[in-house]
Amino acid sequence: MARVLLTCGEPAGVGPELAPLALAAGADIVWMGDPRHLPQGTAWTPVEAPGDAVPPGHLPGLRHDFVGPATPGRPDHAHAADVIAVIARAVDLAMTGQVAAICTAPISKEALIRGAGFAFPGHTEFLAHLAGDVPVAMMLASTTVTPPCRVVPATIHIPLAEVPAALTEQALEQAIRLTHAALIRDFGLSAPRIAVAGLNPHAGEGGMMGTQDRDLIAPLIARLRAEGLHVTGPHPADTMFHAPARARYDAAIACYHDQGLIPIKTLDFDGGVNVTLGLPFIRTSPDHGTAFDIAGKGLADPSSTIAALRLAADMAAARALPLHDDILRGSPDGRHRSEARPATGRMPPASGKAP
Repeated sequence: MARVLLTCGEPAGVGPELAPLALAAGADIVWMGDPRHLPQGTAWTPVEAPGDAVPPGHLPGLRHDFVGPATPGRPDHAHAADVIAVIARAVDLAMTGQVAAICTAPISKEALIRGAGFAFPGHTEFLAHLAGDVPVAMMLASTTVTPPCRVVPATIHIPLAEVPAALTEQALEQAIRLTHAALIRDFGLSAPRIAVAGLNPHAGEGGMMGTQDRDLIAPLIARLRAEGLHVTGPHPADTMFHAPARARYDAAIACYHDQGLIPIKTLDFDGGVNVTLGLPFIRTSPDHGTAFDIAGKGLADPSSTIAALRLAADMAAARALPLHDDILRGSPDGRHRSEARPATGRMPPASGKAP
């Protein structure tokens, strides 16, 4: 299998120092960036193609020369254009099948905006644009807890006061369908189970604590179940994330950012991985930022980056299976009828196992 490409991210952050740590942990990667930004003493070998052989213990490097060296902890806005160019090069390699997946190191949105007029809220939106402005969703996936915790927020980086208006039938359906397709194609689940959280406390308590659960979420779930998707809900969010509840579904759809991200970051802070759903290639990233305060001090924890690289490799292996191509053929958004489970409106019993 081809290597996973790890981008350099913001060169003044912890991204460059995470690359040799991930390699030492056994990750089969190729790194893209300016070798001057790697920690002093890093053994690296420049390569022309992502799969070129290198001496044992050496980091394969797709060289991308920046305008100058980097100072850990002090972002230089002059580097912004090159950070963006690295992402674009990585996408081109992924789109042409030269790498198995992309794992992106953290970027500084402020530095990109100030230095290059970056017009996107973050990595995810830029990657979607480079892929042809495809619809995407953000999944946070655990890697160290059992049963796994996978959450997809239907609305993301908006004020809480704006969530009820933003939580439209279209937005929620898109999140569900993208999740459904990804669980089949990238996680190897032939008949995925998706649980949808309610927006309001107690999922609205029959309309006594808000009507969106009854009037918007429930009818959508009924329609999707009629198509054959195994979707349940709306469920009270406060009882969805303990272990017996997680055993009853493969991914949860949250109505807003903190509803989904607080549980997973509590359960698996170091092992959580950001996955972009809906792209024609695989993209993961560690669930942390640039960490300017510790950059260059030898304090960076590579756990999340290693988890993101391993998950990317696992997803690439799952995507290569012909079974999942057959299930999704002609249906990139996951519109197909599942025959493995009856579509009821309830969670299966706690003893139910993932497919």
